[in-house]
Amino acid sequence: MLLRGRGGTARAMAALLAARPGAAGAATDLRDRLAPLLRPAGDGAAPGLAAIRDAARQLPEPQGAVADPDELAALAYPDRIALRRADGGARYLLSGGKGARLEPGDPLCRERLLVATDLDGDATEARIRAAIPIAETALRGVLGDRIAWQASCVWDRRARRVVARVQERLGALVLDDRPWQDCPPERIAAAALDGVRDLGLGALQRSRAALALIDRAGFLRGRGAALPDLSDAALIARAGDWLLPFLAGCRSAEDLARRDIAAPLAAWLGPATLHQIDRLAPAHFTAPSGRRVAIDYAGGRPAVAIRLQELFGLDVHPTVGPDAEPLVLTLLSPAGRPVQTTADLPGFWRSSYVDVRREMRGRYPRHPWPEAPWAALPTTRAKPRRR
Repeated sequence: MLLRGRGGTARAMAALLAARPGAAGAATDLRDRLAPLLRPAGDGAAPGLAAIRDAARQLPEPQGAVADPDELAALAYPDRIALRRADGGARYLLSGGKGARLEPGDPLCRERLLVATDLDGDATEARIRAAIPIAETALRGVLGDRIAWQASCVWDRRARRVVARVQERLGALVLDDRPWQDCPPERIAAAALDGVRDLGLGALQRSRAALALIDRAGFLRGRGAALPDLSDAALIARAGDWLLPFLAGCRSAEDLARRDIAAPLAAWLGPATLHQIDRLAPAHFTAPSGRRVAIDYAGGRPAVAIRLQELFGLDVHPTVGPDAEPLVLTLLSPAGRPVQTTADLPGFWRSSYVDVRREMRGRYPRHPWPEAPWAALPTTRAKPRRR
């Protein structure tokens, strides 16, 4: 302040700011404390004012160009420029990043910008004990070298969307704020990725194909296969590797909800790994009837629900996995209701099937119930009605 200040005002400000609190009065508005120092000595002098005047006289004559008290204060405390918060009132944000407040009802609460020259030291939100208003034009005049435009593209957790802005800032203070119209797509995608990390993998669409792929890979990993971990935690941790290229154009939680993870997962795993999964943990079981039925790997054991008649003619239990693990077969009635669960189809044909056949023939007489199902022809149809 002294290097860039001019005349007696700069010396008086330096002495005042260096004096003990209250030496020049208790007014919050620094102008009220400074005014007596700039009047002739003895003119309504407050206790302690003479010592401040003596200290000012001992300072060298400043040779700068700044003489206005608000600008001098800004030079002295560039980290204490206070901008009133958006909610108004008596709360301010300091350019150094901390919060500050005036007492409610203080006349300075009407001011948008202040220089806080005395704070009580509270680490959470300091009370402003002395400050001076400053116009934005004056602030730009003395601290223009500290004001710069900054581009920001981030995920806004509250708004649940990407926010791209260019802001004119003085430290932590935003003096001007505008939309970033030509924000690079890669910056938007990176911010959307932060959105996925914030909301969790459930924010994305997980189609049946995606969930089946994850379950199949998990099944094989549990049996020793060297495959990537596709759990939610692992996928979030490595989202930058597999998901980022597929987030182009995503700006909101709604956009994320429309992005299916099946394609990015398949692209990341690559053809060789997908072939390994298809070979050892196929997505479907082809029944003797010719129909393809999805295999459910979610329960830890591969399972299929299928109508009993579609398995006629099969006398070897179907298996999957590197160790030929038996499929858990939920055998369904013609109405689609479970009648038996087995991991030994040949054993079922020759034991429990007898009781099932006896009961089901009466309920579903138009469907075949052969005595030797392992040797019968599979079917998906009922017998035609007699005319």
